[in-house]
Amino acid sequence: MATLKGLREERLRKLKELNKLGVNAYPAESRRDTELKKVVDNFSKLKGKKITVAGRIKNIRGFGALTFIVIEDFSGRLQLFIKPDNFSAKTKGDLGELNYKVIENSLLDIGDFIEATGPVIKTKTDEISVEVHELRLLSKSLRPMPTDWDGLTDKETRLRRRYIDMNVNKDVRDRYERRSKFWQANRDYLNKHKFLEINIPVLEHTTGGADAKPFKTHMDALDQDFYLRISHELPLKRLLGGGYEKVYDLGPRFRNEQYTDEHLPEHVALEWYWAYADWNKGMEFMTDMFRYVYKQTFGKLQFEINGMKIDLSKDWQKIDYAKVIKDRFGVDVFKATLAQVHKALKDNKLEVADANNIGKGIDKLWKAHRTTIAGPAWLINTPQVISPLAKSDPARPGTVQRFQPIIAGSELGNGFSELNDPQDQLNRFLEQEKLRKGGDEEAQMLDIDYVEMLEYGMPPACGWGHSERAFWLFEGVTGREGVPFPQMRFEIDDVTRSIYPEIKFD
Repeated sequence: MATLKGLREERLRKLKELNKLGVNAYPAESRRDTELKKVVDNFSKLKGKKITVAGRIKNIRGFGALTFIVIEDFSGRLQLFIKPDNFSAKTKGDLGELNYKVIENSLLDIGDFIEATGPVIKTKTDEISVEVHELRLLSKSLRPMPTDWDGLTDKETRLRRRYIDMNVNKDVRDRYERRSKFWQANRDYLNKHKFLEINIPVLEHTTGGADAKPFKTHMDALDQDFYLRISHELPLKRLLGGGYEKVYDLGPRFRNEQYTDEHLPEHVALEWYWAYADWNKGMEFMTDMFRYVYKQTFGKLQFEINGMKIDLSKDWQKIDYAKVIKDRFGVDVFKATLAQVHKALKDNKLEVADANNIGKGIDKLWKAHRTTIAGPAWLINTPQVISPLAKSDPARPGTVQRFQPIIAGSELGNGFSELNDPQDQLNRFLEQEKLRKGGDEEAQMLDIDYVEMLEYGMPPACGWGHSERAFWLFEGVTGREGVPFPQMRFEIDDVTRSIYPEIKFD
């Protein structure tokens, strides 16, 4: 059985043969004027017309003097019909143009990129094709794709070499097209409602806006440590203090935590902030926005996720946080002691180890119950102890004006009436600071500059944020499957080491 190294050496031999013929195997110019899918979809209009197509070779087969090559571009696949009579006797190497001897001597391989020019025809077997009168090599591949074109199953290879995965598994490539549509639909909806996209820093002196352990780095130019943002929140709210009324940012955020099916240390997220709006307006806005985004992404509003039937078009239920915890676990979230919370965790066979404060313990209880909720629903009346940046609800002491979407057992975002009282905010930061000094690396930092901004004045506002987990759930994949290039422990495989012995990888 041929090894990867052996197959590569054979392709290098072919490259040398092409070079001897004067062929430039990597020309800069492509003359493609027609995508492959357009040829198939518009055969009646294009029949007999001379066009130029290009793509990666997926299959080569010969029948006597005839050769059939199937190529693929992003739009689809098409057959090339090749016979010797249609070719010139010589190659035009500087342009990458090939004569029939290149085909005859099998110097092309599956995986190569080629360009073909000729009329659109149907073969005797009624296959829409391009009859090739001119063939050019655009890129010679030196490593073969896996031979199993129906699906690459080795997960390690798939995640490490996603470009292979995308070539072999079309559903994977389609997934990231949907991911692009998902984020574009988010942008389109916000832009339509007069929100401004304003990019804010990734590097921050003090990071905040979420309970998460940050990544730390150092900026030589200022000789100061910085953090990679864990949230977009505080800089965007500074923009409200600066006079903007509707702002958002969409981009990466970083949380130095373990991989899970629902979380990645680096992931894309969206946050928006809306002056003179409150949580009730925010719930109405996001109900419509979710419907728009998922319709644009998937073409429907009815889904089956984790065995649960979800209909985003129906009225959303509202779930009272405190009532759920009281009914399910017998815990009063406003009066409970840490010992009572730990007992409830133990009684329900839930981990106690990292529930080192009441807020975290209660949140563990909620998350255990959350998995039973199909939704769509809004979680409301959240206790203030676990929402340090949300505005208190005067109608319900001890709670905040926070709303979270619950769909198929998951929380898919977070919104609330923003806290704009500088003294209240400072006190909450100080409470978080105590937790940090007590060893909680995820507790929020004291951002005194943000408090100063509030002292100058920020209008009442509603804020919202969701990550691409809102896409992964509906796509039915884990976080690492949901992004094109997930972070993994860096490794160099033995084949690559043997191919490049002159490189000292270690």
